[in-house]
Amino acid sequence: MRRLIPLVTDAPLYLVVSITAAPLLVILFSWWTPVDDIFIHLFKTGLSEVMINTMWLLLGVGIGTTVLGVSLAWFTTTFDFPGRSFFDWALVLPLAIPTYVLAFVSLSLFDRTGPIQQFLWEQGSGVILPPIRSTGGIIWVMTLALYPYVYLFARNGFQTQGVRANEVARSLGKHPMVTLFKITLPMSRPMIISGLMLVLMETLSDFGAVSIFNYDTFTTTIYKAWFSLFSLNAAAKFSSFLVLLVFCLVFLEEAARRRRRYTPADKPPAPVVRTALTGIPRIGVAIYCIIILLFAFIIPVVELFNKASMGFDSFRGGRSAFDLRYLGLLNRSILLATMAALLTTGLGLLLVYSERISAQLAADAPLKTSLLVRFATLGYALPGTILAVGGIMLVTFIDHRLTNGLGITGSLMTGTISAMMLGYLSRFIVLSYNSINVAMVRITPHISEAARSLGATPLRIMRKIQIPLVRGGIFSGALLVFVDVMKEMPITLMTRPFGWDTLAVQIFQFTSEGSWEQAALPSLTLVFLGLIPVILLTRPTRFRH
Repeated sequence: MRRLIPLVTDAPLYLVVSITAAPLLVILFSWWTPVDDIFIHLFKTGLSEVMINTMWLLLGVGIGTTVLGVSLAWFTTTFDFPGRSFFDWALVLPLAIPTYVLAFVSLSLFDRTGPIQQFLWEQGSGVILPPIRSTGGIIWVMTLALYPYVYLFARNGFQTQGVRANEVARSLGKHPMVTLFKITLPMSRPMIISGLMLVLMETLSDFGAVSIFNYDTFTTTIYKAWFSLFSLNAAAKFSSFLVLLVFCLVFLEEAARRRRRYTPADKPPAPVVRTALTGIPRIGVAIYCIIILLFAFIIPVVELFNKASMGFDSFRGGRSAFDLRYLGLLNRSILLATMAALLTTGLGLLLVYSERISAQLAADAPLKTSLLVRFATLGYALPGTILAVGGIMLVTFIDHRLTNGLGITGSLMTGTISAMMLGYLSRFIVLSYNSINVAMVRITPHISEAARSLGATPLRIMRKIQIPLVRGGIFSGALLVFVDVMKEMPITLMTRPFGWDTLAVQIFQFTSEGSWEQAALPSLTLVFLGLIPVILLTRPTRFRH
């Protein structure tokens, strides 16, 4: 009987791993297929440019987000200045704007034919803005979109690491800049690196912003190989290169995570004592925060409202048709997001529960279980283009085997939403897993042990005790998945069946044609949906004095 315990407890884990990791395995095994002429052509003519562009993008966005995120976190946690309590949480708001939305808004505003350059010429200033359609332009846009990741991690590090050491340095008369570089940054370095790794993974996985800027990276090359050159095989092989880069970043992030704790765990962090700024620095820091928030959130949202109103005016004669098209996109987006949220929540709950049971019943299970869980939730670190390629290849393979085995002509799965759902599951199951797991670990094992001693089965314990207690975590995980699927572009764009356009896909199509006004309304919808997790994330700090 004891030999059957690992098999029974690990079966759900293996099931979830086989579903979520299948697209990645398909990509890795793509080298077993012959190399076609399209891959050789792209490899010889475009790989060097793609690698150089990707490296410049990683370097520029990494430096930019580190400078912005660390400096803003240092100012809001160390000093008192006008508006500090507001900026403390408001600087996270740019996370609500998808990178591709910020990209097309920036192009419409700061391009040579945009309103700002036209205004400067009309005033006779002779000022010519730097070209936004450049490497520097895409780096600047993605830095504004992604710096909150570093800001959040750095702020947490500054608030919890080395507070007492900072107070000692201040009592000895050390300048704040000396304290920053000698104490604060070294003590918070693992947290900052973790935030930076998230930024770099988001940069590698971005497809919408680089497409709008016509900036060739691995993600655009994968899309081009599939949809322009019609070679799924070449797209899979290029995806494998990107997988190697992602694995390198995951390894670095894991190394930073292992060295994150620098202070004893049994001592609570001391309350932060802020230094009141005076004179020019007091006003300068506030202006600095205002400028970043203006360019990263306020101006883009105002411009989206402006473009949306222009879009309604342009459709004044046929406004009902425009409304019906928008409502259709919204309905399909909500339907797909709801289905993905339900599926990922169910599998996430299964993953958490099987992990808990395995740890309780098998003494040697924790290490194996943690490895399985880590592998099952690896998809969030992978670009959506990779998961789209892997998902469609897996669905096509299964479809061929089913139709050949059953003697059916046509297809059963190809052309359906199955590949799309598979990509969503692989990428977003980590959100539901983390949310449910955080709630589950708060349930003391003694509750389950008492129920088992009274004769309750594991299924009854889960249904009557554990699920009601983790209901908040289940809802939070489902909400996060819902919002992320609504904003997700590459998986939806590359795997959607005919007629299944969503708001994100429509934004991509409108921006590809330069129709900024028509892209504004669906963009505003996604921004407001993106505010939901940001509000939940910043809720504790908004009421902190």
